[in-house]
This record gives sequence, C-alpha cells and structure tokens, in this order.
Amino acid sequence: MQVKIYHNPRCSKSREALRLIRERGIEPTVIEYQKTPPSAEELERLLTLLGKEPREIMRTQDALYQEASLDDPGLVRETLVRALAQRPALLERPIVVVDDRQAVLARPPEKVLDVLPDV
Repeated sequence: MQVKIYHNPRCSKSREALRLIRERGIEPTVIEYQKTPPSAEELERLLTLLGKEPREIMRTQDALYQEASLDDPGLVRETLVRALAQRPALLERPIVVVDDRQAVLARPPEKVLDVLPDV
C-alpha cells in the first residue's frame, strides 16, 4: 500500500493525521506542500480523487484568499486551480492519497481512517 500525505508540519491536524497513519504501521510519503507545491495537474488529480471542487480544498477564511480576490464567484475552475498551485498555503490540509486511487481531506484527522485498512 502506497500512502501519500500532503502535510504541513506546523498544523496540528496534519500532525495528528500523520500520527494515525504511522500508528497503523504505514510509513507514508510525506509531501510538505509548501516546500514542494503541487502543480495544477496534480491538484486536478487530487480534486478528481476527492470528488471536490477547488474551493472545497482551499482555506477560504485565510487572508491570502481574500487578498487574491479568489472569492469572486465568476472565477472558473482552471483559474482557481492555478491560483492554488501558485499559493500552496491556501491548500486545506492534510490530504491523504492511497495507492493513487482514493483520497481524503482528513479534517478532522480521524477521516484518514476511512481510507486506511483496519489494524
């Protein structure tokens, strides 16, 4: 089983999800997305796996979201995805991907258990 976590080590929710993964004996690939931002193409794959729209994985309450005028309802998906790729701090975290076939936005962190095998 291959598990990836889009992780922010400063985020308590992200740290908790990582702990839950490791408690199940899984050592995930940790992607510190602020150091290594996902491309627009990678974000599109994540959105597809999650079954979500761009704003559903954005930190819409963040000042950066407002400053970039991303709350404009006229913005199309491609523009929002590109904006997220350029501003990785806006990515809601953590996102956990299993075997490149399923993913979950682990908020609350226990949601990660939905995509992991029972121990």
